[in-house]
Amino acid sequence: MSPLIAVAENIAQARQMDDGLPMLPWSSFADFFKSRVYDQRLVNRPFLTYYDDDRQLHCTYSYAEFGTVVQRAVTFLYDQVGLRRGDRLATILLNHDVTVVLYFAAWSSGITVVPINVEEPTDKKRFILEHSEASAVCCWHSYVEEVNGLQVDLPALRHVIALNDDGFMENNRHGARGETRQGLLAPGHASHAGLLEDEALIVYTSGTTGQPKGVVLTVENLLTDADAIADWHHFGVNDRLMCVLPIHHVNGTVVTLITPFYCKASLVLNRKFKSGTFWRRLHDEHVTCVSVVPTLLEFLLAANEDLSPYRLDRFKGFICGAGPLLKETAIRFEDRFNFPIRHGYGLSETTCYSCFLPNDLSRDEHRHWLRDYEFPSIGVPVRHNTMTILNDQGQPLPEMSRGEICIRGGTVCAGYFKRDDANEAAFKWGWFRSGDEGFYARDKQGRPFFFISGRLKELIIRGGINISPLEIDDALKGHPLVQFAMAVPFEHRYYGEEIAAYVVPREGASRPTEAELLAHCRRFLPFSKCPKVIVFGHEVPYTSTGKPKRLELKTRLDSSLAAYRDRQFTDA
Repeated sequence: MSPLIAVAENIAQARQMDDGLPMLPWSSFADFFKSRVYDQRLVNRPFLTYYDDDRQLHCTYSYAEFGTVVQRAVTFLYDQVGLRRGDRLATILLNHDVTVVLYFAAWSSGITVVPINVEEPTDKKRFILEHSEASAVCCWHSYVEEVNGLQVDLPALRHVIALNDDGFMENNRHGARGETRQGLLAPGHASHAGLLEDEALIVYTSGTTGQPKGVVLTVENLLTDADAIADWHHFGVNDRLMCVLPIHHVNGTVVTLITPFYCKASLVLNRKFKSGTFWRRLHDEHVTCVSVVPTLLEFLLAANEDLSPYRLDRFKGFICGAGPLLKETAIRFEDRFNFPIRHGYGLSETTCYSCFLPNDLSRDEHRHWLRDYEFPSIGVPVRHNTMTILNDQGQPLPEMSRGEICIRGGTVCAGYFKRDDANEAAFKWGWFRSGDEGFYARDKQGRPFFFISGRLKELIIRGGINISPLEIDDALKGHPLVQFAMAVPFEHRYYGEEIAAYVVPREGASRPTEAELLAHCRRFLPFSKCPKVIVFGHEVPYTSTGKPKRLELKTRLDSSLAAYRDRQFTDA
């Protein structure tokens, strides 16, 4: 058997899930889309409400109006831009109502969306545009000059389409006219149907080393994960989800765009997260759930807003994932605001979420799984997929044994685009290998509750012993004067790697000393796991989706920590 055939078989095995559930009832995204916008029970119900805080723009689309505007965008992409099923459309856009329209129009036409973060450096934009073989790019008007400069060296990129608050602007290659927001409401052609296995998204991972990898997600992936998320949280027609996360990322796209459309609910889209308007918007829009990352919980805690003016009786709580949640943050947040955190876990490679804390837990059980282990639990696998812990030989490990979190099922991606090497490594053993270290513990019902203890590539190996940096982060964050903390390894003569910590003190408080923080850590951690050096700073290194950039921070601190390479640290 050739290596490529073996890899293809491993990917196919990793994407299988025989859970006895019925298959999706639609043949394509267009078929699914029509089942919603032509449903007479939905036509007058709101689907999308958009807020642009910069201009105070506020608009709402019913299901029928959304269907009309998407069909008009389908016509624009087909007739004016010339895109066909199988083509790839890159986007360099903000959270915007017309961005949502563009996504749904592309998927209804069998066109693959390649979302690119507007904040990516030019060389990374160039790489993604070239590697994805994008035929067209739709970009926010302020990035047109940058993209036009890239187009000169990208022969496959035929069209650059500008977008502003009023809609599509001019198409620069063939002089095709654009479409205004009002023009998009005119009647359009029928969607050009495809198949469930059509590529819907190619999402390029941020990448800690080397070039980013393009994760290929199919229409079936998107609808399967939306079904799993809606089922787990019992979302229905009366729910109203709010999106504050960037929709160039799967969390914002899958949880708060596709899932509410899937379950016939509605969504409130924000240009960006603002702690100053967050709670009032939940109140004004009668929001029932919002998806966040742990960073946003910290921002809301820091703002410490009085909620008494707001009526939040419809609000059920927070979906939270896409970054390490510290025990201290989770408990402090729930104590302060009295809303549950539905902690979960997933990756771009598994469409979005693969597991959540169950919603049927009592308050005491919920708190137990958040606080009584070294890390807060990421929960139990959702339907359509399964999870396990494998050792480095691909063998399953028993309860409480640490190994690699691996996932199999209908949410697993179709592979990495044009990266046979990455596919061979990631789908070894017929599972998707997450690259995350973790373990599981069973409850009284026998359900496996999973925990993530750190990225395998981020583990600190001190004297041959693996140490999770998350344990150290958690201990440091427990200090009242610490706003942000992240443990990083540095090269050490005696142990190979030793431990340092980067700390941002709380604003408005006195700055803690290195000695205070080291002593604080020793109350909670053995000396071997304690940081030996504290580096203070003011900038918090996050990705646009709220994930701490641990490896980037390590590289940034390498030179300053080199002075400690030969020092012997003692437990004095």
